[in-house]
Amino acid sequence: MIAFLRLLGQGVLEFLQGVGHVTLFLLEGLYLAFVPPFRFRRILREVFFIGFKSSVIILLTASFTGMVLGLQGYYTLKQYGSESALGSAVALSLIRELGPVLTALMVSGRAGSAITAEVGIMRITEQLDALDTMAVNPMQYVIMPKLLAGLISVPLLTAMFDVVGILGGYAVGVMILGVSSGAYFSGMVQSVVPLDINGGIVKSIVFGLLIILVACYKGYYTGRGAEGVSKATTETVVTSAVLVLAWDYILTSFFM
Repeated sequence: MIAFLRLLGQGVLEFLQGVGHVTLFLLEGLYLAFVPPFRFRRILREVFFIGFKSSVIILLTASFTGMVLGLQGYYTLKQYGSESALGSAVALSLIRELGPVLTALMVSGRAGSAITAEVGIMRITEQLDALDTMAVNPMQYVIMPKLLAGLISVPLLTAMFDVVGILGGYAVGVMILGVSSGAYFSGMVQSVVPLDINGGIVKSIVFGLLIILVACYKGYYTGRGAEGVSKATTETVVTSAVLVLAWDYILTSFFM
């Protein structure tokens, strides 16, 4: 029993130590955003990489998600004679949950893994050490722009996801299945309240920060060699997905 408690206590201490280390890493990265020199060009470059280059997969995922919601929602609501509520069901599902979550998962798989590989390769080839030798703070030059770009890009991608998903539901529900166009949009307007929109925005900001934080941290402290980078990249995708789903529950319970 004592041995079990000792192992349990050791595990808890290691977990808390890891959380503290990640928190300090995040705070340092955000603090350096307010310390000159300001890296506007690098921030724009990262916004282009994380945001614009992820837009195609986001648009495709959003359109098919909205179409599936429109199809499934129509046949479910039809059983109760409530086809006119299809717009409300599609919009609320996307704005509250599916938009922020699926956007975060797509960004994690496309941009998060690439960021981990990039930073990890910079670590194992000693490029980060070279920056430090040249009196350039690698946290400010490499990590800070990526964190800020994640905070900017993911909410914008989530907004795109919501709009395209709603249009996808419209294409299936109204243009194919014959639901009234006026009923589709009027139900949406009546049911979606500012709390739903604000909740989706907050979720997207938190998810964007989590994804890029995990990606940068795993890459910055990657192991040696190609195996270390490969392991860090895999851990980034898995950890980001778990954190997104866990924080989705926490934030949903807060906004209910």
